[in-house]
Amino acid sequence: MKVSLVMPVLNEISGLRQILPRIQRESVDQLIVLDGGSTDGSVEFALEQGWEVHKQTRKGLRLAYIEVYEKIKGDVIITFSPDGNSIPELLPRLIDEMRKGHDMVIVSRYLPPARSEDDTLLTRLGNFMFTRMINLLFGGRYSDALVIYRAYRRAIPQDLGMTEIRSAVYERWIGRYISWEPQLSVRCAKLKLRVAEIPGDEPPRLGDKIGGGFFLPASRIYHFRSGLACLYMILEELWRGGRTGR
Repeated sequence: MKVSLVMPVLNEISGLRQILPRIQRESVDQLIVLDGGSTDGSVEFALEQGWEVHKQTRKGLRLAYIEVYEKIKGDVIITFSPDGNSIPELLPRLIDEMRKGHDMVIVSRYLPPARSEDDTLLTRLGNFMFTRMINLLFGGRYSDALVIYRAYRRAIPQDLGMTEIRSAVYERWIGRYISWEPQLSVRCAKLKLRVAEIPGDEPPRLGDKIGGGFFLPASRIYHFRSGLACLYMILEELWRGGRTGR
């Protein structure tokens, strides 16, 4: 079983310098840095380390995944955040779980004894709400339906109709192009695919400014817009019913 690690990057040089050396190269067969237009040396650092780099041409992580999909050579895709949220030491366990025959395995921030040190009241409430909605509406059994850190069979996105560029009017209107992890969770639940979760802590982001406080997030993610885009995606999937294609 060959494994491709896909790592979205946008000015993550501080994270890359600390996280990349902790990745056991023998545990993955391919590592692709998916760059969204970094200007801080992230691309140059990744190339120096010998990793592949794909520079996305379209706005939004979902479209970036579609762009890079044909370059992915592994039987299994692992999406991984290099900003400190994803713990590289969990990669061997994640891969072992995929070897058991699962279609997707999620590293859950909310499956005991895991905990998120990056959460605020706002983000925790949002994750809880959207995960419960996906479970209730589509028959999922997730504790964390949104997290980026997960592994899945390479064929899954194509089989679920996610590798074709579609026009999502709500994304342009809201100004946020959400990643495809929430939609993966929805469509895997719809088709009753074999999904598992393992607990995994979420450390704080590296390089974030201090001062977000208990309620408002300190990170540069636009949480309100992302949440609204996620809500529209869920409503669209509900309207589609059992359909998973365009």
